Parts: sequence; C-alpha cells; structure tokens
Amino acid sequence: MTPRPGSLFAPGNIALSLLALAIIALIVPGLVRWSLIDATFHGTMADCRAGAGACWAFLGAKARFILFAFYPGDQLWRPALVIGLLLGLMTVSALPRLWGRRLLVGWIVTLPGAWFLMAGGGPLRPVAVNDWGGLPVTLLIWTSCMAFALPASVLLALARQSRMTGLRLLSIGYIEGLRAVPMVAILYVAMLILPMALPAGVIVDKITRATIMTTLFFTAYLAEVVRGGLQTIPAGQVEAASALGLGYWRTVRMIVLPQALRRVIPGLVNLAIGFLLATSLLAVIGVFDLLNAAKASTTDPQWLGFYDEAYLFAAAIYFAICFAGSRYSLWLEGHLRRG
Repeated sequence: MTPRPGSLFAPGNIALSLLALAIIALIVPGLVRWSLIDATFHGTMADCRAGAGACWAFLGAKARFILFAFYPGDQLWRPALVIGLLLGLMTVSALPRLWGRRLLVGWIVTLPGAWFLMAGGGPLRPVAVNDWGGLPVTLLIWTSCMAFALPASVLLALARQSRMTGLRLLSIGYIEGLRAVPMVAILYVAMLILPMALPAGVIVDKITRATIMTTLFFTAYLAEVVRGGLQTIPAGQVEAASALGLGYWRTVRMIVLPQALRRVIPGLVNLAIGFLLATSLLAVIGVFDLLNAAKASTTDPQWLGFYDEAYLFAAAIYFAICFAGSRYSLWLEGHLRRG
C-alpha cells in the first residue's frame, strides 16, 4: 500500500527526517566536545585561551554584570527582588482561578513597587538610571509595556469598530501610523524629541521615556490582534444581548471580549514574546538590557572576547522565558476550551 503524501512514512517526510538526523549527528558531537569535554570551568582568561573549548569560567566572573550591569554591588538584593517579584507576578497571572480584582490590585501595587526598588528613595539609597541594566530592566520594561498596552489595545480595537466616524478614523490613523514606523525610530523619538516636547523643568529619565514610547508602539500591534478576535464574534450574539436589554459595555464585557480574547491567545502570546525580544533594541539609546549587558561584558580587558559564552548565557534566559510562554499558551487554550 502506497503511503499517503501527508503520512509519517511518506518519502518526503522520511527524507527530511534522515536529513535532520544527519545534521544533528554532524553538529552535536562537536558541540558536546566544545561545551563540556574541552571546556574550562575554572581559572583565568589565560587558562581559557590555552584550552580548546568553552570558557565557562568567564560566566563565573561576569554573570553578575550580565544580570545586573552597573547596579551597586551592596544593593544587588533590590534588582534580585525585582526579578523575583515580576516573575512571581507573571506566574500568578497565568492561573485562571486567580483572575479577578485581587490580581489587578497585585499588578497596580507590584509594578510601581518594582520601579521604586530599582530607583530607591526614602529608606533606600537612590540609584541613578544609568546604573540600571541586565535582566531586571528587560523584565521591568516588558511587563510595564504589556500591563498598559493590553487594556489600551482593547479600547483601540473597539474604537476601530465603532460606528462613530471620528473615533474610528482616529484609531485607524493611530494604528496604521505606528505600524508603519520601525521601532528604532520610536526609540530615537523617545531619546531626542520627547525631552524637547516636555514642559520646561520636567525631566523624564531615558528608561521611562523608552517604556512609554514602546508601549504606544506595541499597543497598535496588539490592537490589530484583538480586532481579529472581535471580528470572529457573530453579529447575532450582539443582537441577542441587545434584545435581552444589555447595554453596549455589558455586552462587550460579558459576551464579546471573553470569546474574542480566547480566540486570539496564540497571537497575543506571540506578540508578548516578540515584545520581550524587541527590548534588545533599547541598546540603540544606551539602555543596558540583558543582551546589551552580555555584549558589554566581553569588553572587559581581563575577559576579552568571549562572545559565544556571553550570548549563550543570554540566549538561555530568553529561551527559558519564551519557551515557558509558548507552553503556557498551549495549556491555556486547552484549559479554556474545556471550560
């Protein structure tokens, strides 16, 4: 019996599988030798230069800088606590049974608290924004953008579907205008133009400016994803809600949005992961995010040029967060479908 073209044992699938196995057999032995067998786990730069494998001793010496950049050494408990708070907040937010007003209060309290921990004030020693960097900055900007962009995108998507011509045209102009501009240009606006637009005497640090402009930028992309979900809701459901006496906002809150957001979970998670990876562009305005801190760690004269190890360390952190997000997306889809 001839295998079907889409079956596991089709000739094309067999050929691709054999090709993948050949590539793995070609790459893995050398990678294992470089990363484990010939690697240097302890020592100095001279020891690493003498070896033929990876220099994991570099990470032992520079991991603190990659994670926290120039943050004062005696205050590292603060950015470490920020990492724990933000990861804990995202973990709690991932549990549907905890969705509600208490979770909203948790976001309202935790995000400003994280910014306060990083900046200091009162009993905490102030730390200049130029000393911030590494993983706390990446997570802080990412979670702040998502916290403000998601509700704003819902309102923007609803405005684009509004029957009010003026409101609809404004939302279309906002969405299409920002989607037509590269993010690097938005960051330059935050760095060069936004300070000139502020009133005299008002000074906003570069990380806050970058967070604001990045939030406005990604709101436009999220709005289109949400609008795609809104368009899948049959008009009959809205008409039925109207016949039952439900007003516009109750219909949106109780009938339209729960279904629309559930149907665009993959798109929302995909954009969220894209937001996380796009924080690396903050390097163009001098913000030491995780990737920029990893790059800067390789310029230390005592540990010069170990790019592979630095980028692998940063890549492992990005992968852990992104992989957890993708698996959570699959789980949430199945959980809500059963519900």
